[in-house]
Amino acid sequence: MCSDAGYEITDYHLPADIYVLNTCSVTEEADKKCRYSVRSFLRRNPSAKIIVIGCYAQLKPVEISQIPGVSIVLGAAEKFQLVEVLNKLSESTSGLMEVGPVHHANSFVPSYSLESRTRTFLKVQDGCDYKCSFCTIPQARGKSRSGTVSELVQLANTISIQGAKEIVLTGVNIGDFGNGTEIIEQQIPKKQELFVDLILALDRETTVDRYRISSIEPNLCTEEIIDFVANSRRFMPHFHIPLQSGDNEILARMKRRYKRELYQTRVEQIRRRMPHACIGVDVIVGFPGETEEHFMNTYRFIQDLDVSYLHVFTYSERKNTAAAEMEGSVSPKKRSDRNEMLRILSEKKKRAFASSQLGTTRPVLWEQSDESGKIFGWTDNYCRVETTVGGNRSTNLISEENLQYLSPSGTIILS
Repeated sequence: MCSDAGYEITDYHLPADIYVLNTCSVTEEADKKCRYSVRSFLRRNPSAKIIVIGCYAQLKPVEISQIPGVSIVLGAAEKFQLVEVLNKLSESTSGLMEVGPVHHANSFVPSYSLESRTRTFLKVQDGCDYKCSFCTIPQARGKSRSGTVSELVQLANTISIQGAKEIVLTGVNIGDFGNGTEIIEQQIPKKQELFVDLILALDRETTVDRYRISSIEPNLCTEEIIDFVANSRRFMPHFHIPLQSGDNEILARMKRRYKRELYQTRVEQIRRRMPHACIGVDVIVGFPGETEEHFMNTYRFIQDLDVSYLHVFTYSERKNTAAAEMEGSVSPKKRSDRNEMLRILSEKKKRAFASSQLGTTRPVLWEQSDESGKIFGWTDNYCRVETTVGGNRSTNLISEENLQYLSPSGTIILS
């Protein structure tokens, strides 16, 4: 929308007159990154105007407005007036705030972001009605609300016309799709459409080659959705399902809406229908009250699960959450040690999944190239592969020579 208003979008690493920083606030580290980004912008252009939006802006507007160099802070509802704010910027603007209560964020604005020539991220849902004891997102994003199936199908076709080959469906809690585009007086409306209705329509009524579901809660990843993906022409066999803990007592303290047995059932259902599917897992270590026994229950549970990789998060206290008031704080050293154990387990899972794909033939979306003549892409089930320009790309055979997996230390060729 900024480019349509006459503003030129420049590369992130280049100097600019105006910087718009869209913030996260899932962990304390995200807040620190916001401060670091503001300082780095000012080093590139000391006279630049800096506008901060996003979750951190909604949760801590006063704190952000006092950061030297910040011009304006916009809340969850106000950020959609960004163009109007840009047009009103003045030399004297400094530390101003336009942040209303989070319940003012009561409407859904569909949007997408072209990350490259091949892939885009389409927001289909916003906000969350869940009350997980560790999470600040409901305070920052408001209640769950969604676009309509018809408008999102139309937008997906618009994206396709622009050349994108793959769309990733995103949202705060996309499985809760269907609450309507506007929340009236904070009342949750009766669902008129479900997430499965959306993906069925996208599969049948759009020209996009590939879709991925970004992340979906295990209690909302129904068997109907799993069966649909297994039979779909366009939806990739790739699931990312938050677990957070493999111990039922900790899951209850987290106020999650499932037990580990349901999670295991979902993984087994996916494997029965799609043995080749990639399954990612979110997990939190060091939650208040997590004993060594609780953690080892989680470790062993994940170790026995047929999953492909982990995203491991170290618990950090967040103000105004129930977890921050809980007893049984885990020491930073134990949090770090548990994080490292699960990261090592993730690498083993990642390598095992990649190795299981050797000798198979999968469709590949080629995306990048380098100066050496290599090109890189992702299979439908999320294996990163490479070949040389002019090489045989028609078979898309996964071999030891072209299969890769990504580790914290870089890209490793399997041998």
